[in-house]
Amino acid sequence: MPRRKAAEKRERKKDHKFNDVTVSQFINCLMVAGKKSLAENIFYSALDLIEKQHNQKGLDVFYKAIGNVKPILEVKSRRVGGATYQVPIEVSSGRRTALAFRWLIGFARSRSEQTMVEKLAAEFWAASKNEGATIKKREDTHRMAEANKAFAHFRW
Repeated sequence: MPRRKAAEKRERKKDHKFNDVTVSQFINCLMVAGKKSLAENIFYSALDLIEKQHNQKGLDVFYKAIGNVKPILEVKSRRVGGATYQVPIEVSSGRRTALAFRWLIGFARSRSEQTMVEKLAAEFWAASKNEGATIKKREDTHRMAEANKAFAHFRW
């Protein structure tokens, strides 16, 4: 926690193709070792692949996938009187999208398809249909929060 003042939120840049801030954020999360042009090529190619394979707009599938993956609840460890409790808390909007991005990219990388473009497109498609590893991760997170609802009074 900063001693002086809270950090200012900076204006986020839009991507050049869709003129969209969320797409730009996702590309930045996808980027490895500062190679932004490669991350952009992977992302845009994945959306093109979705359009070619499934005859739906790639950007719509992307937004539906993000919306389906965003968690509402999560658990945080709280130490109370020598015992550690898993306390369910609501997830803030910024953290929701950050978790959704992280889960989509992580599970896409662990898929068995040939290229990263195919992996990302398949993960977007699965998440938009409410299936796949990212949706399972969200459900597990919600299930854990639901199971520890008894400790909700430790929230502060």
